[in-house]
Amino acid sequence: MSQKVRGVVARGRGEPVVIETVVVPDPGPGEAVVMVQACGVCHTDLHYRDGAISDDFPFLLGHEAAGVVESVGDGVTNVVPGDYVVLAWRAPCGICRSCLRGRPWYCFDSANAAQPMTLEDGTALSPALGIGAFAEKTLVAAGQAVRIDPMARPEAAGLIGCGVMAGFGSAVYTGAVRLGDTVAVFGCGGVGDAAIAGAAIAGARTIIAVDLDDRKLEWARRFGATDVVNAGRVDPVEAVRELTGGFGADVVIEAVGRPETYRQAFFARDLAGTLVQVGVPDPSMRIELAMIDLFGRGGALKSSWYGDCLPSRDFPILINLYLSGRLDLDGFVTETIGMGEVEGAFARMQKGEVLRSVVTLEDQA
Repeated sequence: MSQKVRGVVARGRGEPVVIETVVVPDPGPGEAVVMVQACGVCHTDLHYRDGAISDDFPFLLGHEAAGVVESVGDGVTNVVPGDYVVLAWRAPCGICRSCLRGRPWYCFDSANAAQPMTLEDGTALSPALGIGAFAEKTLVAAGQAVRIDPMARPEAAGLIGCGVMAGFGSAVYTGAVRLGDTVAVFGCGGVGDAAIAGAAIAGARTIIAVDLDDRKLEWARRFGATDVVNAGRVDPVEAVRELTGGFGADVVIEAVGRPETYRQAFFARDLAGTLVQVGVPDPSMRIELAMIDLFGRGGALKSSWYGDCLPSRDFPILINLYLSGRLDLDGFVTETIGMGEVEGAFARMQKGEVLRSVVTLEDQA
C-alpha cells in the first residue's frame, strides 16, 4: 500500500521550493523504500530548481542521503529491511558495455526505481538524480542503497552519496594521486575540500588550495591543504609554480566548472601532468586553448564522473576512514536544518557561507 510523506518539491524554474505531500508506492521488483534520516543540500539540487539540468518539473529534490531500509521488492538481495544505507545516484547495471569491460564506475545504464513517486493529484515527480531524498521516505532502485557501518552519523554519512565521493574520487581514482605527488585544487567548496582530503590520504607531499575566499581557504587547511592561494590577490598559476619548485603540480583538480578556472588549472600543472575536471559547467560554457599547448604540455586531461567511484566498494571504505578518524566528514557539516529551511540553505550556499547544510529528519527507525 502506498504511503504519504512530506517532501521538498521544486514546481517551476527558479520558483522557491515548497513542502508537499508525496505519495510513495510500495517497492516493486528490484526496488526499496528508504526512511531518510539526513540529506545534504547540494549545488545540484539548486541546478534542478533553476531548470539548469532539465525542464522535467516538478522535481523532488535531495540526493545526498543516509537512512534505513523500510521495505524491499521482489528479487532484492543486496539489502534487507533495517539496513543502514547511503544512497548512490549511480547503481551499475552489470550488463552494459562498460560494466562488461570491467569498468562499472562508467556504467551507461545506471538503475533507478521504475515506479514514479507522485503528488496527491497523481502528478509524477522527477526525483533529483533518481533519488529524491528531501523527504521522509523515498523509493529507489535497491542497487542505489549501499549498506554502511551503523556507527556513522547520518548527517555526515549521507554526504558521501555525492559531493564528498565526487571530490575524493577525483583525486584518488581519476587523478591517481600517489605518495609524494604535488597537487593543486582550484575551488574549495565541498567537492574541492573532499579532493584535498583524498589527496592527503593518498600521501601527496604538497597540496595547494586555490580560491577567492579566505574563509574557504582556511577550511581547506582543515582537510589537508599544506598551502593556500587567494586567486583574487595573486596569479594562481604563478603561485602554484612557485610552490612546486617552478614546475607546476603533478595533479591539478578543477572543482569550479568555469572556463577561466579550467584554463588556470591547465597551465598550473607540470609538463606531462594530469588535469582533472570535477566541477560541473553550465552547458553554454566554452573554452579555447591553442592546440600547440594541448600537444606541447602533454599529460592527461580528464573529466571525473562521480569520482569514478563504485559505490558498493567505496562508500564502506570512506565510512571506515571516517570512523577511524582519517576522513573528517563531520567537518563538511556546517549546519543542520529542517525541510522548511532548504530555500535559505540555497542562499547561504550561493554566498559561500557553508560547505554543506544538512536536512535532518526525526529518527524513524
